Amino acid sequence: MKGYKDQNVTDRLEKAAKARQTLLEQFRNRPSEDDPAVIARRAERAAIAEAREAREAERRIQKEKEAAERAAREAVEAVERAAREKREAIERVIREDAEKADRKAQRDARYAARKARQKK
Repeated sequence: MKGYKDQNVTDRLEKAAKARQTLLEQFRNRPSEDDPAVIARRAERAAIAEAREAREAERRIQKEKEAAERAAREAVEAVERAAREKREAIERVIREDAEKADRKAQRDARYAARKARQKK
């Protein structure tokens, strides 16, 4: 196998200890909270977070505005639809009454014609 070395237990333990020591040194050498670079990064992150919150608030306001406009438009459409349905119902009733009157007139004419034939 490529890169394979016959390692014994002590070699592995030494490498693990060295890795732990390296991590500990990195932890100790990290910049303090008062370091200007840390403060600058923190301020930059805060500015980014504020900008993100502002964009989200703007999007939320825009969505609410669109929802209100949509609700108003739907309300107007519902009123128009109700008025149209009422007008159609009235027209249907008028048309049915006219048809009834026409049928009655035809029936009366037939009745009168029958009576006239019977009198002859």
